[in-house]
Amino acid sequence: MAEEGGEGMGGGQVAAEELRLLIERAERLEEEKKGIGDDIKDVFAEAKSRGYDPKQIKRIMSIRKKRREEYQEEEATLEVYMQALGML
Repeated sequence: MAEEGGEGMGGGQVAAEELRLLIERAERLEEEKKGIGDDIKDVFAEAKSRGYDPKQIKRIMSIRKKRREEYQEEEATLEVYMQALGML
């Protein structure tokens, strides 16, 4: 392992303490991300237990992230494709 100010794999100087802190920070954020992911799963499980369709909730969340025009364009294109395939 490189010491503070030692040579790294690329031959440049490596500040070991700075590198360690960055890695630890990334590890903490990954752990927080996992926790948040678990919380989101719990929300969808609760929604399902109350009779809501989690798949549709996720779809609504996706739509809400888009501009109205973008969503309308996507829906119009989907409708054209579905008509072409005889699905409508």
